[in-house]
Amino acid sequence: MTALVVVSHSDPDSLTHHVATTVSDAIRAAGGTVETADLAAENFDPRFSTADLDLFRGNGTPPADVIAEQERIDRADHLVLAFPMYWWSMPALLKGWIDRVFVSGWAFDYDPGVGLVKKLNRLTVHLVVVAAEGSESFARHGVDEAFRTQIERGIVEYCGASVGSTTFVHGSDTRDRDDLRAEITEVGAAVAARVLGRNPRTDGALSVSNSPATV
Repeated sequence: MTALVVVSHSDPDSLTHHVATTVSDAIRAAGGTVETADLAAENFDPRFSTADLDLFRGNGTPPADVIAEQERIDRADHLVLAFPMYWWSMPALLKGWIDRVFVSGWAFDYDPGVGLVKKLNRLTVHLVVVAAEGSESFARHGVDEAFRTQIERGIVEYCGASVGSTTFVHGSDTRDRDDLRAEITEVGAAVAARVLGRNPRTDGALSVSNSPATV
């Protein structure tokens, strides 16, 4: 199986990058093929420009950088998004990447006789989220359901892709770094198992609770 791991964080030494590297290495070790997209290092422009707006209105063609991102996704069976949670959502860089890349005509379309046509049915998406809050806080404030509604249903499933796994790394700077390293290794193995179609340790979305995160 082929995976595209997209990481969104400006600091290459961040926990988010460590998570992305661990997941990538685990997929390779399990026999999969991995391509990595570091949006910050590649200077991807997340701004929805006039050219993007023209495309949205049906009056233009996809910008070259958007086509390049779509081609990377088209080469993959699985898409892994590794990012820190900002304001119960994702960083502006990753959101802008989705805004510009997951566009009508490629990710979905509208047919007057049918309605919404989902075009990414072949793709499985895995979300690996570094979160400062603990799992108890997520449950108390409804963050889990908000995330499912906004990102799993509102983005991934809207385009017809499947949610392969959602992993939260909870708690910022609250545990020993060796414990954190062990947790992240477990995360990488679990995501790799899902990418390779094997049975991971848990059933359903994996939630790594009480783990620190330097986002």
